[in-house]
Amino acid sequence: MSLVSVVMPVYNSATTLGAAIRSVLTQTQADLELLITDDQSTDGSMDLLMEFARQDKRVLPESAPERGGAGRARNLAINRARGDYVAFLDSDDMWLPEKAERQVAFAEEGTAPLTFTSYFKMDADYDGESTDFTPNGRVVHAREHVDYRAMLVRDHIGALTAMYDRNVLGTKLMPEMRKRQDYALWLSIMRDGTDARGLAEPLAVYRAHQAGSLSSNKLSLVRYNWELYREHERLSVPRATWALAGAVWQSLHNSRI
Repeated sequence: MSLVSVVMPVYNSATTLGAAIRSVLTQTQADLELLITDDQSTDGSMDLLMEFARQDKRVLPESAPERGGAGRARNLAINRARGDYVAFLDSDDMWLPEKAERQVAFAEEGTAPLTFTSYFKMDADYDGESTDFTPNGRVVHAREHVDYRAMLVRDHIGALTAMYDRNVLGTKLMPEMRKRQDYALWLSIMRDGTDARGLAEPLAVYRAHQAGSLSSNKLSLVRYNWELYREHERLSVPRATWALAGAVWQSLHNSRI
């Protein structure tokens, strides 16, 4: 059976961390390791992690030497990975019990080394226990496949559902960027023509948090996407402008539905 390395960054997540960890430990895919980097939490998150580690040897926490943000915390965990596959889950999100097993089978029956799934999007106050995802939740549907061109316009891959094949790609780290490191990683994998495949079944639960006003979110999209296109993807000004226009249109369209 393939080993799945689950990467989880943690910062002051004591209130949601337990549900996230339990959702990994109760997977029907038993052959996995949970690699957690605590980014210098001050709320007792590390104590909780150590308690889980005492109870289950698959939980492998470590403390970051200094605050470095979620991207760097993920990279510290990825560098410790031993698995055939690297998957991602944040400390306030959850997996459904068959997520890892279903996705590994899906990956092994296809040719794409990067896969993702549909997921449920819930209110931030979701209790982490109920399995009734309606009416407060909705399904974010995974596309059947996504290529690099489509990904430039919109990040179609929910990070909590992403998984890549280390046997094909090797160990891939997130670029050192202020934000959107996960998006940059998917682009770096797909840049040479590699497509990503999506599994239609919703297999994870995302807690949606308010992150400022609609207008401020749009301004952040413009700023960080432009940085991504020009500094990370090295796109020309015309191509970066085309991609940014598409990204802004997609964002405005999605805010209306």
